[in-house]
Amino acid sequence: MNKIFEKVTRHLAKNPRRLFLIDSVGALLTAVLLCGVLSNLSPYFGMPKTTLTLLFSIAACLCFYSAVCFLFLKTKWTLYIRIISSANLLYCALTTAFLFIHYSKLTAFDLMYFSLETAIICLLVYTELAVSAKILNSSKGSQNISRRKPRL
Repeated sequence: MNKIFEKVTRHLAKNPRRLFLIDSVGALLTAVLLCGVLSNLSPYFGMPKTTLTLLFSIAACLCFYSAVCFLFLKTKWTLYIRIISSANLLYCALTTAFLFIHYSKLTAFDLMYFSLETAIICLLVYTELAVSAKILNSSKGSQNISRRKPRL
């Protein structure tokens, strides 16, 4: 499992735009699912509509941010990857807080959906931070090589 993660992070460090694409698609999926719950399935869920609307809005903003980074970003990958990973982590913390606040109203569907979503996003955050570290380490390595004086 560790070898697979290492291979994935190495690949994404070479192609950081793909990480933003993955993040954007994931945030879009979250927004669509939350919108679907809001409009069609709210009687089966205990999470209040105002909370779902807030989570939907945040997911839509994260989708937009990642899509803009995917489409237009050319440099400073680590900075923008760390920004989105921090925002994703804050989204998870907010979701978890809402689970505790509204626990008495929640159904098994709520708990299952939001717990699974939080776990997936946390895995993405871990991957984003690992990719960011790899990019940073590889750029430092290339700077050290270029600064060396040639041997005679």
